[in-house]
Amino acid sequence: MFAAMGAEPRLRIMRLLLTAHPRGLVVGDIQEELEIPASTLSHHLDKLKNEELVKVRREGTFLWYTANTEALQEIINFLYAECCTRNKAIEPQELVGIGQSPKCGPERTSK
Repeated sequence: MFAAMGAEPRLRIMRLLLTAHPRGLVVGDIQEELEIPASTLSHHLDKLKNEELVKVRREGTFLWYTANTEALQEIINFLYAECCTRNKAIEPQELVGIGQSPKCGPERTSK
């Protein structure tokens, strides 16, 4: 999964699909937004699909791609377990949950 997202175009695709979550985007919209040639885009989408980072659904003649948020959650859980819990690289209380604001410390409090 890391290798699949390690290529800059695939990371850009993932970021774009996350902005369109949960509906996703059709291939033409991804291509237009990122200005990636069709054959190259197809290669990148296949790589992401093979690693289960994206899901594909067919609606008529259109292929809709969505980010597989469950797979992304697995990556986050892995990083948390390996780096934060086991190695204590980051203290758990230092992490900010998705959609939450950081805890205000004494230097960040507002009046």
